[in-house]
Amino acid sequence: MGMSVTISAAVAEDAEQIFKLQYLAFQREAELYGNYLIQPLTQSLDSLKAELAADTVLVARLGDEIVGTVRGSVDEEGTAKIAKLCVHPRLQGHGLGARLLRAVEQALAGPGTTTRFRLHTGHKSESNLRLYRKAGYVEVGGRTASDGVQLVILEKEAKDPTDFTVSA
Repeated sequence: MGMSVTISAAVAEDAEQIFKLQYLAFQREAELYGNYLIQPLTQSLDSLKAELAADTVLVARLGDEIVGTVRGSVDEEGTAKIAKLCVHPRLQGHGLGARLLRAVEQALAGPGTTTRFRLHTGHKSESNLRLYRKAGYVEVGGRTASDGVQLVILEKEAKDPTDFTVSA
């Protein structure tokens, strides 16, 4: 009997599951960079709870299990900043990351308020870069994170929210 993955807004009670998923999902990134002090692995549960309260946080659920998550917020200039997109390792490579990305873009897009989407990933994270480029993001710069990882910053212009389609 198969189940389908659903995407919805996270609630406060999801914090611990998101925290554990984030820690598990970002292990591959830490290994890739030889750096286990990357921010998603050192973030505290209290900090994550604060993000849940302040930001748009979506989760992908397979039954009762959270198998993916993404966060975002829109700043005063209309830039929607997307962060910490992650999918459980056993479900990676099946399009769930792309679904979460489209869903958070749709959730953050407001009529006349959101002008662009911005996100970042490590410069060695080829699968992430491929996903973002396929979704229309282009490299606009880079920076070094506080943990020493070289980041690629990508952006794309926001469309009218009625133009978004989210596949089931």
